[in-house]
Amino acid sequence: MKSLRVGLIGSFIFAASVWAGGSGLQGVVKDPAGQPLKGAEIRVEPRNGGKVLATAKTDAQGRYATANLPLGIYRVSLIVNGAVRSSINNTKTRADKPTELNFQLQALSASQTAGSTKKAKHMVWVPSRTGSHMGGSWVEDENGNATAAASNVQSVDKQELDRQIHSMDARPIGQ
Repeated sequence: MKSLRVGLIGSFIFAASVWAGGSGLQGVVKDPAGQPLKGAEIRVEPRNGGKVLATAKTDAQGRYATANLPLGIYRVSLIVNGAVRSSINNTKTRADKPTELNFQLQALSASQTAGSTKKAKHMVWVPSRTGSHMGGSWVEDENGNATAAASNVQSVDKQELDRQIHSMDARPIGQ
């Protein structure tokens, strides 16, 4: 009789845990226009890295669900067409019901769609001149032409520099 009672209690506990569904995640993924996104992948892994614990694909209504995750804090990533579009690093699962986690994608900016490559500055080293106490310097080369960048540097002799300094001293302030 005692074993029957223990078995009956065990079956109720098992049935209750199956009915509760364990901890998990569920939600909806929408594209930038607010429409459900079909075929996106949701990846669940430990927050500090490690092996992927669960994956789910969105259905035609953009819904996904994972189940039977151990209670904990996870990193949840949204992958669209092989690229990670969003990642949330502190998603906590609950024992009483699945954690609701929805994704709403944002439209890509023009720079992101064009490959997000911005034009880099091309710098050219201009060495110091003989007889100068000033060292060399880097000069930005806007046209990709090192000689043009180097020709933008003006050099004068000591007398010309003194003349320019004295002419600046003779002008009234503000001119």
